[in-house]
Amino acid sequence: MDSLIFSVNATFPIFLTMLLGMFLHRVGMMDDRFADYLNAFVFKVALPVLLFQDLATQDFAAAWDGRFVLFCFVVTALSMAAITLLAHLVVRDVPQRGEFIQASYRSSAAILGIAFIQNVYRSAPTTMAALMILGSVPLYNVFAVVVLTLTAEGDGSSRPSVGSMARKAVRGVITNPIILGIVAGFAWSLLRLPMPKILASTVGNVAVLATPLGLMAMGAQFRFRSARGSLGVATVASLVKLVGLVAVFMPVAIHLGFRNQQLIALLVMLGSASTVSCYIMARNMGHDGTLTSTIVMLTTLGCALSLTMWLWVLRAGGFVS
Repeated sequence: MDSLIFSVNATFPIFLTMLLGMFLHRVGMMDDRFADYLNAFVFKVALPVLLFQDLATQDFAAAWDGRFVLFCFVVTALSMAAITLLAHLVVRDVPQRGEFIQASYRSSAAILGIAFIQNVYRSAPTTMAALMILGSVPLYNVFAVVVLTLTAEGDGSSRPSVGSMARKAVRGVITNPIILGIVAGFAWSLLRLPMPKILASTVGNVAVLATPLGLMAMGAQFRFRSARGSLGVATVASLVKLVGLVAVFMPVAIHLGFRNQQLIALLVMLGSASTVSCYIMARNMGHDGTLTSTIVMLTTLGCALSLTMWLWVLRAGGFVS
């Protein structure tokens, strides 16, 4: 029951913040142009700062677990490959295919991971969540840039060559603000640079804006009429996100000997709701974002129950204490 209450408290405010964005749009306080500005701010400033904050304050040298990081990386890569194959079977529209792929594998690792471990283990350190972020989130973003670039709607001209698309994808990866935030945070931690209180407070003030502003912008631009047409595909993606990936890869993790905080971090990586940054990136890379926002809403509503169910299974099996 404690796990269910925590899951509801962690996820339902996310849904309510989306509804607030819808309400503000309905009453004329947040039009589409303003929502676009919010999306750009979150993508270029707030999310990179949030990821920098999550990584810069961790002591990776003291708690490094290369085997765990490698497992996160390999599982993330395999998940993306499998979902890409599935997308070609269930999604006909190419731009929607890119959104389906991204939202089906990309979790709320940075936003929910540390909080979830802290709830389960109270005052225990959250290094495993940071290591999970390091093993998965950079790959999340690199692959998202590539797949969204390759599936973005064109401007009506002839399809660009493979070489030009590859150059565009590489340029997108190198200049992606979220990836730059991850690199900066990891470098800050490795170099053991100090974090003065003034800087930490400023970073925290900016980082805390990422989730609420992104959610309100997504809610303001959500259209129920458009979402109805993609509800079936969104449901498939949500089942993959909340059930499929955990069911496939968690037994492998248990077989390899991962336990406790490691499994909780993996549970967040595999089975938490699709992160709002999916929508932010989709909108900033030429996609409509309707399918993505639908998947984010469905997985946000569903993960309170699904995460609680998986946590109960892990505890019942004696794998998490």
